Order: sequence, then C-alpha cells, then structure tokens
Amino acid sequence: MNMQPIPKISTEEKTRSIVAAHSSPKKRFGKIMHQPGDYDNEVVNFMLSESYMQPHMHPGEEKIEKMYLIDGSFSLFFFNDNGNITDKFILKKGGQETIEVPAFTWHTYVMLEEAVVIYETMEGAYDPLTWKEMASWAPVENTQEGVAYLQYLKNQVDT
Repeated sequence: MNMQPIPKISTEEKTRSIVAAHSSPKKRFGKIMHQPGDYDNEVVNFMLSESYMQPHMHPGEEKIEKMYLIDGSFSLFFFNDNGNITDKFILKKGGQETIEVPAFTWHTYVMLEEAVVIYETMEGAYDPLTWKEMASWAPVENTQEGVAYLQYLKNQVDT
C-alpha cells in the first residue's frame, strides 16, 4: 500500500470530531479521507472509551489494515475462530504507535483513554456488503451484552 503521510488534525477539528463521537450511539466518529470507489482507503477514527466495536475481520487478501496512533492509547485484540484471544497489543505515544492487522484476522479495539484518535488505511475498493465480516461469537454493538463484553475485554488489557 502506498502510505500517505499521517494527516494533521487541528485542535479545533479534534474537538468537533470528539463532540460528534459523544453524540453518536456507537461513541465514535470516522472522518473518511478517501473518495467512494478509491482503492486506497483512509479514515481517521475518533473513538471514546465506551465505544465497543464488534470483533470483525476483513475478508480479502488485499485487506491488510494499518493503524497509526495519533492521540491517546488503545489495546488491539486478535482472536481465533472460536473467539479466544490469541494476541493483544497496546499502542501508546512513545511506545508502539503503529500496527498491521492481517487480512482474515478477527480483531477489535479497547480504548484506554477517554478519547483516542487513530488513522487507519486499507487497500481494496469499499463495498459495504463485503468489506467486513462480523464475528458471530461476539455480541453485537449497542446492546447490554456488548457493554458487558467490552468490560470483559478491558479486564484483559495488560497495562
């Protein structure tokens, strides 16, 4: 993938985007940096600590997700097909600040600070029907089960 420079986000834009995340039922806001149909996809995600993203994978050899920490810290979890945690990483400023998620890898994140900003890139023309597959073994988002599962994952973080 042709790596674009990590975008500069002004303090005002961060503030507006964090406010948008607070207003979102999912407690996150994505600033899409690419155009519909582009092969190289870029998004800046503004995510709050209470945001639960259902574990998912990106099916497609080219769908290698790259994450670059801009602000805050988060833990990234990888899972096997049964939902067992196989690996976990902490990304924080001054430590590991980038990570690559292989295609066909179940994963999710846990925000370790109130607000986290992550720049993400991936190859492959976006198609909402094939872009990602949600893990059937994990609770869906915006449910009580999802809130409980997020807390379970937070308890698994090695800080």
